Amino acid sequence: MTNYRLGIDVGGTHTDAVILDEAYRVIASVKATTTVDVSKGIYSAMRQVVEKSGVPVSDIRHAMLGTTHCTNAIVERKRLNQVAIIRIGAPATLAIKPLVGVPDDLREILGKHTHIVRGGHEFDGREIAELDEEKIRAIGRELNGQVDSVAITSVFSPVSAVHEERAAEIIREEMGPDVALSLSSEIGSVGLLERENATILNAAIVNVARSTADGFVKALEQEGIHAEIFFGQNDGTLMSVEYTVKYPILTIACGPTNSLRGAAYLTDRPDALVVDVGGTTTDVGVLVDSFPRQSSLAVEIGGVRTNFRMPDIAAIGLGGGTIIRLEGDGSFQIGPQSVGHRLNEKSLIFGGDTLTATDVAAALGVINLGDRDKVAHLDRGLLEAVYARMVEMVEETIDKMKTSADPVPVMLVGGGGILFPTRLKGASEVIRPKNAGVANAIGSAISQVSGQVEKIFLVDEIGREAALEEAKRLAFEEAAKAGADTESLIIVDLEEVPLSYLPGNATRIRAKAAGDLAMNKQPAIR
Repeated sequence: MTNYRLGIDVGGTHTDAVILDEAYRVIASVKATTTVDVSKGIYSAMRQVVEKSGVPVSDIRHAMLGTTHCTNAIVERKRLNQVAIIRIGAPATLAIKPLVGVPDDLREILGKHTHIVRGGHEFDGREIAELDEEKIRAIGRELNGQVDSVAITSVFSPVSAVHEERAAEIIREEMGPDVALSLSSEIGSVGLLERENATILNAAIVNVARSTADGFVKALEQEGIHAEIFFGQNDGTLMSVEYTVKYPILTIACGPTNSLRGAAYLTDRPDALVVDVGGTTTDVGVLVDSFPRQSSLAVEIGGVRTNFRMPDIAAIGLGGGTIIRLEGDGSFQIGPQSVGHRLNEKSLIFGGDTLTATDVAAALGVINLGDRDKVAHLDRGLLEAVYARMVEMVEETIDKMKTSADPVPVMLVGGGGILFPTRLKGASEVIRPKNAGVANAIGSAISQVSGQVEKIFLVDEIGREAALEEAKRLAFEEAAKAGADTESLIIVDLEEVPLSYLPGNATRIRAKAAGDLAMNKQPAIR
C-alpha cells in the first residue's frame, strides 16, 4: 500500500492543497478560493485535490493542515473561550495587573475572572513566597461552571515551574478533567507580562483549535480518508491533534513558515531568503538549515504583546489582489487594501471594477492572464511606474531581512510570485521553482515534527554539559509528545545565552529537536 500525504494551507486569498507520494513527489495540486467560513474553503480544496489526483482515499495515510482559524479568532475577537487568569506572584507583582496594554475590547472579553495569588520564584529558583494553595482551591470552586479554560502564570516559571504545576493540579481537582489548562512555562519565554499574555491567548483559543481539528477529522472521514492528522506550527514543523489543542497558539503564523519549508524542499536550498507572494500580502523570511529564522523580538498578535517563539517574517501589504489607486495628477497608491479572495471577480482583467496589482502585471505583459483588452485604456507609462514601485517594495523588504550587504539567493514562491521578475536588487539569483504556487501546502505536507524548550539553568550548580544535555532531553521529550518518531530525532537548534548580573552563571538555553512522523500510531478516527 502506497502512503500518500495530503497537505492543505489556508491563505487570505487561496486555500492550497497538494497530494504527495512516498517520495514527496507532487501528484496533484489545486488552489481553491478561501471562503469567509474558512472551513468551507478547506473542504472544497480537499475534495478537488483528491478527485484530481485519482489516488485511492484508503492510501492517504497522513493529512496536514496549516490554518488561520486561531489567528482569525484573536483578530476578530470571535469564538473565544471563557477564560480565567491566575497569576502566581503576590506580593511582588501587584503593581501591574494582568492584561495591561491589551486592547480594551479584548480585555473586556478575557478579563472577567482575574486573580493574583501568593507565590512565584526569584530568577535563581528561590521562592518569593509560599504558594497559597487554599486560595487557589477557593478560586477553582468559584470558577466551576463559569469558565472552560484557565491561564496560569507564575513569576520566573521558566526557571521553576513547581508553583504552576501544583496550581494546575488543584484547579483540575476542583473543576474536573475537562477544564483546559495553559501553563506559561510551557508557552512563553522569560518576561512576565508578555509570557502571561501569550498564555492567556493560548487559553482563549483552545475551543477554536478543538472545533477545527474535529471538523477536519469529520471532513476527511466524509471523503473516506482515515488518516493521521497533523497541524502546522510556526517553526516550520508539525504537531499532533492533541498537542495542537493544548498549544493552539503555536499555529499562529504557520502559513509563511510552511511556504519557507516548501521553498527549501522545492529548490534543495537550505539557506536562502524566501519571498512568498500571496493575494493580500508578501511575506519575506529567511531559511537557516531549511528552517525559518526565529524572531528575537516580542511580537504583537491582535494588538497583544507576547514573547513566545515566532518566525522572523517581514510582511508588506502587496499581493495579487492589492488595490491600485491612480490619481488624476499622475500619482498613485499601492494598497494596502486588497480584494482578497474576490480577485477573480473584482480585477479588471476578469471583468471586475477594481484595478489590482494583477491587472498591472497583465497590462504590461509580465503575466498572461485574463483579458488584457480590459486594461488597454490605462496609461502605460503610469502603469510602468506603478510596477517599478511594486518591485521596489519587494527589494526594500529583501534588504531589511538580509544580515549583510552581500547578494543572497532569493526564492520566489506563492500564487502571486509570477507577478515579479527573476532579477531583483540584492539577490544573487532569483529562483522560481516548479510548483512554487503551492509551496505552502507542500511545506505543510513534507514537514517534520519538532519540540522546543527554553529554560534558565544555573550552570555553576549543575555544569554546562549537564545543562545542555538536560535541555536536549526535554526537547526530545516535547517532540515525542508532538508526534515524532523517537528513533529519528536530532537536535536542529541549540542556543545558550549567558544572563549578565545573575548569580550562579545563569544561562538561558534553547533546544529544538525534530524528527520524522511516528508511523506506528493509529489514524485519528473519532
